[in-house]
Amino acid sequence: MSNPPAGIDASIPSLYQPAIDARLAHAATEEVARRIFDHDDTLWGPAGQAEVSNRLGWLDVHDRLLKEVDDLEAFAKQAHADGLTEAVVLGMGGSSLAPEVFRRSFGTHAQGLILHVLDSTDADAVRDVEAEIDVAKALFVVSSKSGGTIETLSAFHYFWEKTGGNGAQFVAITDPGSGLAALGEEHGFRRVFLNDPNIGGRYSALSYFGIVPAALLGADLRALLGGAAELGASLREADPAANPGLWLGCALGELALAHRDKLTFVVDAPIESYGLWVEQLIAESTGKHGKGVLPVADEPLGAPEAYGGDRVFLHLHDASAGAGASDHDDVLRRLIAAEQPVITIGTRGAADLGRIMVLFELATAVAGWVLEINPFDQPNVQAAKDKTNDVLSMDTPPAIEEADADALTTLLTAGPPSYLAIQGYLAPTPEFDGEVTELRALIRDRSSMATTFGYGPRYLHSTGQLHKGGPPEGRFLQLLHEADDDVTIPGGKVATFETLKRAQADGDLLILRDHGLPAERIVLRGDPVAALRTIKENL
Repeated sequence: MSNPPAGIDASIPSLYQPAIDARLAHAATEEVARRIFDHDDTLWGPAGQAEVSNRLGWLDVHDRLLKEVDDLEAFAKQAHADGLTEAVVLGMGGSSLAPEVFRRSFGTHAQGLILHVLDSTDADAVRDVEAEIDVAKALFVVSSKSGGTIETLSAFHYFWEKTGGNGAQFVAITDPGSGLAALGEEHGFRRVFLNDPNIGGRYSALSYFGIVPAALLGADLRALLGGAAELGASLREADPAANPGLWLGCALGELALAHRDKLTFVVDAPIESYGLWVEQLIAESTGKHGKGVLPVADEPLGAPEAYGGDRVFLHLHDASAGAGASDHDDVLRRLIAAEQPVITIGTRGAADLGRIMVLFELATAVAGWVLEINPFDQPNVQAAKDKTNDVLSMDTPPAIEEADADALTTLLTAGPPSYLAIQGYLAPTPEFDGEVTELRALIRDRSSMATTFGYGPRYLHSTGQLHKGGPPEGRFLQLLHEADDDVTIPGGKVATFETLKRAQADGDLLILRDHGLPAERIVLRGDPVAALRTIKENL
C-alpha cells in the first residue's frame, strides 16, 4: 500500500490495500484537494445542489480568526475584569460539542472563566448547571446557527429570567439575519458574534462557535488556530502521500465500502473527549442514503476476539509522551496481529486540537466523495424535529411500552455488522457515564457488536442523522429517566423542560420504528445509576 503521509502510521490488512491504492491514485488524478479548496461542488454531486458550495467556509476560517485573536482575548479579559467568573454555553450539536471538548481538554486558566456547557432538556441537568454557578457572575453564551434551536432558546428564556433580564450577562453566536441576532440586539446583549453563514454546524469548531468559548476559558488561541493554519498547505497537496486529510479520507471511505464502517476511536489524554465532537462530524456528514461511517467513541478497548470484521481503529496518540508510552499500545498491537485495521495519528496535547479538527474535517469531506454522498447536508434530521412537534401537539403522550425481558433479549441478540446505540434521556453525570461504559463493554464482549452512547437530545444533533439515514444496522436502547421536579420554561414555546425532553424521546423512538429499526425503551426509576447497575447485573 502507498505510504501514508508524515504523522500517520497505518497497519491495514493486505486485503484492502489494492482498493485504497486505486482510490488514492484516482484522488490525485481527479485533483480532489484542489477542487475542494476551489469550492467545486461537483465533487459531491450535480452543480448547484443545496448545502455544498455555501458550506465550505471552514476551509480557511482559522486563518481569518487568527487576525481577530487580539480582539477575542480582549473581549474575554474584559468579561473577567467586569467581575464575571463563569461562562455557560447554551447550545446544541455544533454549537456545544467543540466548546465541551475545549472545556475538558484545556481546563480553566487563571485569567479565564470557568466554562460550563448546557445541551440538555433534562430538568435535573438545568438545575445542576444552575447549582454549579453563581448566576449573578455568569456570562451566558447563546449559540445557534439558525437562531431558532428550541433547546437553546428554552435555556435562554430560563436564565434570562434568573438574571433579571441583564443583557450584559449574555452573548449570542449565530448567523447574520437570524432571529437570535435580532434578539441579542433587542435585549442589549454584551455582544452578538455573527458567524460566517457558509459554515455548517458540525464544521464550525474553529469559527466563533468554538473559538469564543475557548477565548473565555483562557485557551491559547494562537496555538489552537495556528496549528490548523500550519496544516493548511499540506491539505492542498495533490499527492495523497503528502496530504494527510486526502489520504485519511480515501482510506476511511474505501474501508467503509468494504464494510469496515465502525470507526473506533482510541484517544490519549489530554484530548480523550475528542470523540464527542468528531462523532457528530463523521456521523452527520456520512450517514445518509443507506451509507455511512459509524464513529465509535469512548468504548473501552477489549481483547481481539471481542471484535468482528466491521471495525477500523483510529488511535490519536499523544506523541509528546514518547513512543510506547500510551496505555493503549499493547492492546493495539494485539489488534494489528489479529488483522484489524489500525491507523495511528500523532497529537501534541490540547493546543493541537485545531490541527486535528481541520484534518478530520477535510478527511470527512473526502470520505463523502468516496461514498458519493453530500457530506454537508442532513436529510433525516428534520424528521425527528417534526415528530417531536407532533408529540407536543397531542393531548397526551403516545403510549410506548417499556421493554420486557424477552424484548431486551431480542434487541441484544445480534452480532456484526449490527451495532447497539444506547441513548440516555437524563442529566449527564460521571457516575452514569461509568455505568454505561461497563454496560457497553459487557454487550460488546458477548456479541461483538459495536456500541455507542449518547445523551438525549444531544445525540439528535450528532449521530441521529446516521441512525436514520445510514446503513440499517442499528439497534437502539433508550434509557429514560424522569426528573422528580420539573422546571418551567418562562415564555417558551413548551411549558416545561421535562415536557420537551419526553416529546423528543418519544419522537425519536417512533421515528426509528417507522424506519423499521429495532428500538426499545427502559425507564430508569429512582436513582438512574443504581437502576442501570441493576439492568447490567441482570444481563
